Formats: sequence, C-alpha cells, structure tokens
Amino acid sequence: MASNSTKSFLADAGYGEQELDANSALMELDKGLRSGKLGEQCEAVVRFPRLFQKYPFPILINSAFLKLADVFRVGMLGSLASIIPERKNAHHSIRQSLDSHDNVEVEAAVFAAANFSAQSKDFAVGICNKISEMIQGLATPVDLKLKLIPILQHMHHDAILASSARQLLQQLVTAYPSTRMVIVSLHTFTLLAASSLVDTPKQIQLLLQYLKNDPRKAVKRLAIQDLKLLANKTPHTWSRENIQALCECALQTPYDSLKLGMLSVLATLSGTIAVKHYFSIASGNVGSSPRSSDLVKLAQECCYHNNRGIAAHGVRVLTNITVSCQEKDLLALEQDAVFGLESLLVLCSQDDSPGAQATLKIALNCMVKLAKGRPHLSQSVVETLLTQLHSAQDTARILMCHCLAAIAMQLPVLGDGMLGDLVELYKVIGRSATDKQQELLVSLATVIFVASQKALSAEVKAVIKQQLESVSNGWTVYRIARQASRMGNHDMARELYQTLLTQVASEHFYFWLNSLKEFSHAEQCLTGLQEENYSSALSCIAESLKFYHKGIASLTAASTPLNPLSFQCEFVKLRIDLLQAFSQLICTCNSLKTSPPPAIATTIAMTLGNDLQRCGRISNQMKLSMEEFRSLASRYGDLYQASFDADSATLRNVELQQQSCLLISHAIEALILDPESASFQEYGSTGAAHADSEYERRMMSVYNHVLEEVESLNRKYTPVSYMHTACLCNAIISLLKVPLSFQRYFFQKLQSTSIKLALSPSPRNPAEPIAVQNNQQLALKVEGVVQHGSKPGLFRRIQSVCLNVSSTLQSKSGQDYKIPIDNMTNEMEQRVEPHNDYFSTQFLLNFAILGTHNITVESSVKDANGIVWKTGPRTTIFVKSLEDPYSQQIRLQQQQAQQPLQQQQQRNAYTRF
Repeated sequence: MASNSTKSFLADAGYGEQELDANSALMELDKGLRSGKLGEQCEAVVRFPRLFQKYPFPILINSAFLKLADVFRVGMLGSLASIIPERKNAHHSIRQSLDSHDNVEVEAAVFAAANFSAQSKDFAVGICNKISEMIQGLATPVDLKLKLIPILQHMHHDAILASSARQLLQQLVTAYPSTRMVIVSLHTFTLLAASSLVDTPKQIQLLLQYLKNDPRKAVKRLAIQDLKLLANKTPHTWSRENIQALCECALQTPYDSLKLGMLSVLATLSGTIAVKHYFSIASGNVGSSPRSSDLVKLAQECCYHNNRGIAAHGVRVLTNITVSCQEKDLLALEQDAVFGLESLLVLCSQDDSPGAQATLKIALNCMVKLAKGRPHLSQSVVETLLTQLHSAQDTARILMCHCLAAIAMQLPVLGDGMLGDLVELYKVIGRSATDKQQELLVSLATVIFVASQKALSAEVKAVIKQQLESVSNGWTVYRIARQASRMGNHDMARELYQTLLTQVASEHFYFWLNSLKEFSHAEQCLTGLQEENYSSALSCIAESLKFYHKGIASLTAASTPLNPLSFQCEFVKLRIDLLQAFSQLICTCNSLKTSPPPAIATTIAMTLGNDLQRCGRISNQMKLSMEEFRSLASRYGDLYQASFDADSATLRNVELQQQSCLLISHAIEALILDPESASFQEYGSTGAAHADSEYERRMMSVYNHVLEEVESLNRKYTPVSYMHTACLCNAIISLLKVPLSFQRYFFQKLQSTSIKLALSPSPRNPAEPIAVQNNQQLALKVEGVVQHGSKPGLFRRIQSVCLNVSSTLQSKSGQDYKIPIDNMTNEMEQRVEPHNDYFSTQFLLNFAILGTHNITVESSVKDANGIVWKTGPRTTIFVKSLEDPYSQQIRLQQQQAQQPLQQQQQRNAYTRF
C-alpha cells in the first residue's frame, strides 16, 4: 500500500514514473480514503484536485465527488452544528449513520452526535435513548463504547435528561471496572455534573472515593484532574468534609506526583469561599482553629518540600489562609508563610529553568497578595526582595521587579524606602546588550518610576540616562520613556523621546515620537502650578496649550490609513479642549474683579425676577462654562464607548477625565447657579483606598477634597463672592497638579476587534443610487464578519451585534404630495448574535416619497456584561425612489385629460377680453 501510494504520488508530481489511467488513479485514492490512518486519508483528499486537472471527465468527477461526500457527509454535519442545530433532516441523517456498518461513517456520526447534543435540546432528548442502547448493547465494540460515552456530558439541558444520563454512567462505572472505561466514564460524569450544577456535591464525593480507595494511579490522577476542574468552577459546593478528606489523602500518599495534584486542588480552593467554610463553626461542633487544622498541617509540611511545585502550592495555601482568616492569633501562621516565601525566593531566583521560573511566579504572586492583605508584613517582604535582587539571575530579577512595582502601587508609602536600593542596583546592571539585560533595564526603571511617586530627582535621572547611553538600544529607551509617560514622569519622558527622534528611519515614526515629546513637554508645563496664584496658572495653561497644539499636528502627520490613531487624536483633542475650558473658567472667575456688577444690577434682577442677575455678566458666563464642561463629559463618555479594545486601566483613565469635567460642572452649579437644590449624596466618597494606581488614588483624593470645600461653602455665602471663585480656581489647579497618565492603549493595542459589513443589494459604483419603485419595499440584507487580532477576547468579547438602519431624504423629485411622516423616514434596529464571527439579518425599508434617499447602517456591539460599545463601522448607500409604471400612466392620462379643459378655459378668457 505504501509503495503504491509513493509510486502514484511521484507519477502525479511528474517525476518520470509511469502514469496510471483514470480508473486506477481513482481506485487508489479511494483506498486512501478508506484507510484507517489519518495521514493517508488527508493525503488522498489533497490529491483529488490534481486528479481533476489531469482527467477532467464528467463521469470521473461525479464518481470522485460521491466518494468524497461519503467521507465528509456526517463529519461535515457535525462541524455545522452551531449553524443548523435544529435541522430535523440533519438529526435523522445522524441517527441513521449510527446504525451503519461502515466504521468511518459511524465515527463521523458519533462526532456529529456530540456536537448536535451540545447545541440542540431536542436532538439530545431524542438521541439519549439511542446512545444508551448502543453503550449497553453486547454487540457494540468496546472502542466504540468509549467514543459514545463522552456524548452523555451534553445531556444537561433539563433535570430529567441529566438524571437519566447520570444513572447510566453510574451503571457503567460499576459494570465495567477496566481502567479505560472507568476513566472515560468518570470524566464524562464530572463534565455532566459541572454543566448541570445539580449533582456536583455527589460527584465530588464519588471522585474522593475513587481517589482514596482505587489503587490505580491512572484513576487517581483522573480523579485529581476532575476535582481541580470542579474546584475552579464550583468552589461553593465543596463542604468541610470534602476538604478534610482531600487533606487526609494528601497526608497519607507516598507519591509526590499525587501529592502535588492534591495540593494544587487545595491551593485553588484556599483562594475561594471554600476555605471560609472549612474554618467556620459547624452546627453542633466547635469551630476548629486554623492553626490546628489538617489543612494548615499539610501546608506547613509541604512548605519546605524538596519538590519545588509542592513547596509552592504549600506556601500558596498558607498565604491564602493568612489573608482570608482575619484573626488576631495568626502570628505563627504569618511567619510560616513569610519564611516559606523567602526560602522559595532564594531557591528559585538562582535557577533559570522554566520550572523554577513558574514556581517563582507563584511565590511572587503570593507576596503581592500577602502585602495587600496583611500590610504590616509588607516591609519585610520588600526587604527580602531587595536583598535577593542583587544576587538573582536576570530572568528572576525581571519577575521580582514586577512584584516590587505591584507592591509599591498598592502601598505607596513603601516607595521611598526602596528607591535608594533600586538606584544603586541600576548603576551596576546592564553590562551587556542581551535581551534579558534590556528587559531588566525596563523593569527596574518602571519600579523606580513607581517608587519615586513625584518628579524624579536630578541624580536619579542622571543614573538612568547614563546607563541607557552605554548599553541600551533604541527600543529599550522607547519602552522606558513610555513607562515614564504612564507614571506621570513627563520631564524624564520628554528627554528620552528627544534622544530617539534621530534614530528612526520612518517619517511616521518621527512624527509619532515628536508628538509624544510635545505632549510630555505640555504636561511638564503644568507642574509649576501653585494654589492662590491664578495669573501664573493661566500662563502655565497657555504654555501647555502651545505645546499640545504642536503635538496634535505631529500626531495627525503620524497617522496612516492602516493605523489612523483615532483614539490618540481624540484623547489629545479632549485634553486640549479641557485645558481651554479650565483657562476660560479662571478668566471668568477673575472677571468678578475686573468687571464687577453695575450699580443697577439689583434693580435689573428684581425686574427680571432672576436673583442671579444681580451678579452681573459673570452669571451668564458661569452658565456657559457649566454647559461646556458637561459637553466635555459627554465627549469623554463617547470616547469610552468607542474604545472596545482598550484595557481596563485606560478605560478607568478616560472615566477619571470624565469625572473631572462633571466635578467642575457640579461645583459651578452648587456654588453659583443653583445652591438651593444642589445635592452632594451622589458625589460622596467613592473609596480611594481601592484605587488600582497612584494616579487614580491622587485624583480620587482631589475629588473628595474639592467636594468637601464646595459643600462647606454651599449656602454659607450669597453667590457670587470671592470665596466661590477662589474655590473653583483652586479646584482647577488641584486637578491639573496631578500629572496626567498616558495609559497603555495610547501606545499599545493588545486586543484588536473590528467589524466588516456588506450590504446587498449594493451598487457597482458607490456614488450611484439603487433604483426602487415607490410602491415596493426594499429588502436590505446586512452581512458582517467580526475580525480579530492575535489575542481575541483578551479584555472582552462580543456577545451580540446591534445594527441600526436609518434613511433620510436627500432630494425630492416630482410633486410634493402630502405623505404621512411615518413614510418619510426609516428607523430600525436589530440585534444578532454572531456564529463563528459571522452574522446576517434583513430589513424591509419603505421609500414612498419620490427622490434620492440616504441609507445609513451603523453597528455597535454588546459584551458579555451587557455593556454597549459604539465600535462602528458606519456604511452609507443611496436609493432612488421611482414612480411605479401604473401610477405614472394614470398620472399622464389625467394630465392629458386636463389639457383640453385648460385650453377651453383660456379661449373663453380671450373671448371675454
């Protein structure tokens, strides 16, 4: 067979071998299709096009397609299950193929049955008895039974169906004790329980029973794997007895591989609500102390195990218990966790192997969690990291820098203490230009930026620049400058961007770097702001706006059709408009001194019945300022909704800018325009302690301070006084003194999602309209494809697509008839769920008015959390509504009938004259 296959392949390739005739070639390919080896089947399939090219005879092509159809008939149905789940003829075909005597067809039917059972409740209910009969039938081979059993995992559409499938699986586990049958049945059992959510506690008990009593290691490993699955999916269903039984098994087993698996399950459970159930007081029993439990005993034993994985999971369990159980007498447990983490850190930081680095990541994550949950332990954790940082390998150093940055973000008070050690370390690292050294330069610089909190000192900047000049490449400098922009160190970022301008070959890259330099310079101008010095604030804002306008010009030049930089341009434009609004508000506040209300202002206010008019022109200016800030808040909201692919930190940054606009708008209303009805309940403290970044923490602190000042002045003084204007100006200065953070999405797009729409009918030329008669409706079909980048669904996924279709009349033709308003426009909306990133729907549009209509189709998406995102695109086509022939004929006849009457009337008029 193999020699014949090689011979024919060489002949088809044209290497001088004797060619076969058409029938012989087809027979040989048929043998390949019927082969039991997947490789030979694939080879036979891909050689069919060559056969059609050499022998383009209808009889041979028909025969070949029939043979291919036999292979793909049921298998292709299985692949189409998500598209045609309720197609009854497909259900019938699969049921018939299960009774086939052809093994290939039966296997394809099993595949299709599994896919359709997952999608269709009707098919699952109808096929369940058939599958049960085949599994229990004595004539069914064991190999086929092993393929049929996994179909039962999809019998979860209702409780009765799940119960019958569970009973069958229980019988199989008892009746067929062989290893393969037990493994397949148990795993199907677990998947069914995880989907139905009804029998999960029973399944946990069954798996623990097999783990404890079955002597086969393969079955034990399967039980551990399934317990891990249930621990991840349904930790709330684990009882205290379940965890205790798992702890006892882990304490008793002599095998490290099994102990590692059980500890992995316990580590997962220790980070969930299950650990609180374990240490809670059971009904009728005295609650056990965490220090004396078997779970803690097991974790303490494993913390210093010679197997790194076991030690890592032991430390992870101790850390989670320490953080979750907020008790006062856990000092010994805390020390065990810290000592275990220190030993793991020393052990793994000297090893560059992948296993050691994976263990180190677990230990460092535990350190971050411990520092956040137990702040009094954070100092010792940081000292341990800084000490070990000097002697660790470069790969470990990078991970440790990430850990230090995360701790410093959560606890800024620790930043100053670690800054000296970090700068000293930065002087001695990076002696070579290897990738690890470059990555370490970036990671360590990031920690320095986080730890410095405020502007970098001249000494620190000199150390960083000196090190970068000696060993770094341009990409490393750019990454460090990018981190400086994210952390608000704009002075350092501007200098680094300046050094890169002459190191790029592309014109677009030059303009991009130049725009970043100008933006950093603009933000640096705002660092000189001082409270109570309003003239200086106006000068700083004007200087900042000058550099921002230069930057937006460079940014526009850096955009390309493939990379339009739409988010960056809109974000910077909003920043420019916000600075201008701040400047205008300060000028408005100063106008109370430069242009006080006239002497007759009180009389005018009494005449108009508006008490605010006694303040003069400042009242109208304040109203305009409030509307401007509300408009800016709305635009920031639109930018938020358009940023579907942005990371959460970037979205939070946009949200903070929006809240700044709303804060100033509320302050203007509460202090000046409407003090009586101002409410401060909805603007209360939002908890700055839960902020994820130093920028957010400082902004939230400013918000709370401004609100307190506004509330203290509200209704205390009659508006408008110098106290009110000073409060507004100080609020602006406080907001601008917090250095702006340019988040990741401004520089880097980790997730890419776009929608491409196709409309039918569509004109050949986009400028040409589609002709439609006015007495007919146009069936507009909208098809779309969701396109993804390299990391689809990294931050959020599309749940459904909302299509909005609207039409407007561009130009009329013919007489202006009185037509109902409903017939003049079309406004429709539909929601569709994409299947395999494809969706389609139809709209019926009415064009009763003669003329040219503009149809606009706009798409937006809804994610899994129900949030609507205005992603676009927006597509436009033109339709020309024409008069139908019958109406046109009637109208012409009426006109012809009216012409003699008009002529007679004209003759009569002439005669009278």
